[in-house]
Amino acid sequence: CAGRTFCAGADISEFGKPPVPPSLADVIAALEASPMPVVAAIHGTALGGGLELALGAHYRVAVPSAKLGLPEIKLGIFPGGGGTQRLPRLTGVETALDMILTGAPIDAETALSRGIIDRIAGAASLNADAVAFAREIAERRPLLRVRDREDRIAADRGRPELFEAARKAHARKYRGFEAWLKAIEAVRGAVDLSFDEGLANERRLFEDILNGTQAKAQRYAFFAERAAAKVGDIPADTPVLPVKSVGIIGAGTMGGGIAMNFLNAGIPVTIVETSQAALDRGLGIIRGNYEASARKGRIGPADVEARMGLLTGTLDFGALKDPDLVIEAVFENMALKKEIFARLDAVARPGAILASNTSYLDIDEIAAGTGRPEHLLGLHFFSPANVMRLLEVVRGRKTAKPVIATAMALARTIGKVAVLTGVCYGFVGNRMLAARQREAKKLILEGAMPWDVDRVLTDFGLPMGPFAMSDLAGLDIGWSAETSNPAEIRDALCEMGRRGQKTKAGYYDYDDKRNATPSAVVEAVILAASERAGIARRAIPDAEILERLVYPMINEGAKILEEGIVARASDIDVVWLNGYGWPVYRGGPMFYANTVGLPAILARLKAFEAERGADFKPAALLERLAAEGKGFAL
Repeated sequence: CAGRTFCAGADISEFGKPPVPPSLADVIAALEASPMPVVAAIHGTALGGGLELALGAHYRVAVPSAKLGLPEIKLGIFPGGGGTQRLPRLTGVETALDMILTGAPIDAETALSRGIIDRIAGAASLNADAVAFAREIAERRPLLRVRDREDRIAADRGRPELFEAARKAHARKYRGFEAWLKAIEAVRGAVDLSFDEGLANERRLFEDILNGTQAKAQRYAFFAERAAAKVGDIPADTPVLPVKSVGIIGAGTMGGGIAMNFLNAGIPVTIVETSQAALDRGLGIIRGNYEASARKGRIGPADVEARMGLLTGTLDFGALKDPDLVIEAVFENMALKKEIFARLDAVARPGAILASNTSYLDIDEIAAGTGRPEHLLGLHFFSPANVMRLLEVVRGRKTAKPVIATAMALARTIGKVAVLTGVCYGFVGNRMLAARQREAKKLILEGAMPWDVDRVLTDFGLPMGPFAMSDLAGLDIGWSAETSNPAEIRDALCEMGRRGQKTKAGYYDYDDKRNATPSAVVEAVILAASERAGIARRAIPDAEILERLVYPMINEGAKILEEGIVARASDIDVVWLNGYGWPVYRGGPMFYANTVGLPAILARLKAFEAERGADFKPAALLERLAAEGKGFAL
């Protein structure tokens, strides 16, 4: 092949459309049936259908830098061009299942050791080396077709434990997903059936899921993430400002996590704190995180020192005069933030970008206290900031276009998925989360328990429910004894010393390994709160719990679109997929709304509004789209 890659696989934008011949299977069959030996000379990547194509050749050679893999599982499908039948014949079942179920690419050396390729060619002499290899094997007969190989799979026949082991190994990761089980079934067909029967079985299983909701959702998520990087009113040639150094105010959990993103990308960071103890603690946590990664083999010991070598900690606020970008990461208090930015405005060099990591607060109000509002924006990282992929880039009313372009480009540099939002309380993710939290609190007063609410959401596919999440974060975040209201369940628990996992007691009780169990103490607190409020408790069906938690989020998303806070509905889904653990096989709240149907959601919101008040009042956009028989434009 030519260009940067051998073949990166199918054009996924064609999935779900009428097929246009020849099919990949037909092309591979013709290649495999060639009376002359065929050698695939692989440079760049051979992924998905590209690797399946190469497996149709009689032999394969690759340059050392080549990458080979079957990543289809990440799109809610599995190899459908014979990959589940040919790969096990070269590698054996165990290795084939690992490659198919992880979707991770391998390098040429690994591919050679696994029997996928036959020789490694020179990086600059691929064609010549491939031709030389072809001359060596030109007279070999019969032709060595992968489909005829039996030596590797013969040893796997009668070993069902191989497939059971794969199920156990991936069950937690793929909870709720469909494609991985179909993939295992297809690979099993390579062992138990003839090649042609196995190929037909693979095709049947593949077509079962190709046009299913999960595969559509995962393909949608793939394109939504790429669409989020495009800002309609900022031309592609907008100049990007250089960011060769970064300053961070605050060495706490967020500040340290944010710093690691830049250190990982080789960008020097200066962290400023107000006390030596806080600074030492923050720097120690960063080093500890890197050393833990080194122990797990994710980075080398030299990488730890290289990254720490780019980090400077100081108590001198004046050290922020040089960085190209300064990010504030302090306590969520508007007065404090305005004070910090007034100081920063006096210190930072002209042209520097000033950013707040605020989760909720008004960026325009913060910017108004500086003499450079055009250079100020929000960069809302999600905790833990060195792990979570999402970055909400918050555009102020006066933020300059080059500053936005720089922030969006910088997100890619540090491995983040950026979504541009406008200014509103909570931006996208936390604004919608607030609607869910409001209903969760009501539900436990009306008759559900925290573990009922959490279970419904985890059954839906989220990694954690709202009450387990509160325990993980700490119930005392934002709580103080001076302003505590014991009528509030959270406040009452904090007053009892139940602060979450860290105290082994929150909404749940925890053992030494932080395993959660429902708490009789909490149940008593909730029952007493319901009684004080005069609420007659009732059994609440799971279906109602799910609707009460998710439909208000969708409604809030519609309001966000009405207000122009984001450019497209898919941006909202990117936020929830990358920042809050929304299951990718459900596509995000707005995609999910379309699968349910907006008229059905509107009807339930109106019923809840009639029963429970204005919190459920439908957004005008939702009413209009439902009346027009449309969904959200994704």
